[in-house]
Amino acid sequence: MATLKYSKQREMIKDFLMTRKDHPTADIVYMNVRQQNPNISLGTVYRNLTLLADIGEIARLRVGDGVDHFDADTSPHYHFVCTECGSVIDLEMGSIESITEVAGANFDGRIAGHVTYFYGTCGHCTKSQELIQL
Repeated sequence: MATLKYSKQREMIKDFLMTRKDHPTADIVYMNVRQQNPNISLGTVYRNLTLLADIGEIARLRVGDGVDHFDADTSPHYHFVCTECGSVIDLEMGSIESITEVAGANFDGRIAGHVTYFYGTCGHCTKSQELIQL
């Protein structure tokens, strides 16, 4: 495989993602990176996010809301998706890697891994709902 040529735009996108824990969409990445580089285009951001995800330098999350979210943390971890506000949050929890063994127990193929998302209402939305009910 050919060596990937350095790109200032790609580096800016990666640097931005590394400062975030909220798993932004391409549009959010674009709006923020554009503050540093007003000449960057939305297309450039999309292309670079796709490239970075394809080569494994960032993670692309598809949580069911129709847009891709991006995460600089490529280590195995789990995410929570708020069904009220749409936020995607890292869950601090131990590994549930044993789920792969459970899934494979009655399966005649080979399971290589899994992606797990947890859904519900985040703390912020829960508190807001409680205030409305008061």
